[in-house]
Amino acid sequence: MRTNVAIGLAAALAAAPIQARAENGQVAAGILGGLAAGALIGSAVRPAPPPPPAYYYPAPAYAPPPPAYVPAPSCYYAPGAPVWDSFRGMWVRPQVQVCE
Repeated sequence: MRTNVAIGLAAALAAAPIQARAENGQVAAGILGGLAAGALIGSAVRPAPPPPPAYYYPAPAYAPPPPAYVPAPSCYYAPGAPVWDSFRGMWVRPQVQVCE
């Protein structure tokens, strides 16, 4: 394919020698035309890209159920039975924690 293009291009250039003149923006038109032709030929010649990788969802995994909610015990402090405090020399009522 590439050799056919090269041979055809060489034959076209060698067959008709003409004098080159650039007037009224013909240089810009030639540059833009050459870029457009190069882009078309380049995109036609380039190999096809590889297919994108296939992505799959992961397999489902077993997860144990969340732990059941167990409310914390309700606790409070209440005055206890009187106790003799020998350090202070008096009867005191200590605070006792009561949980239900």
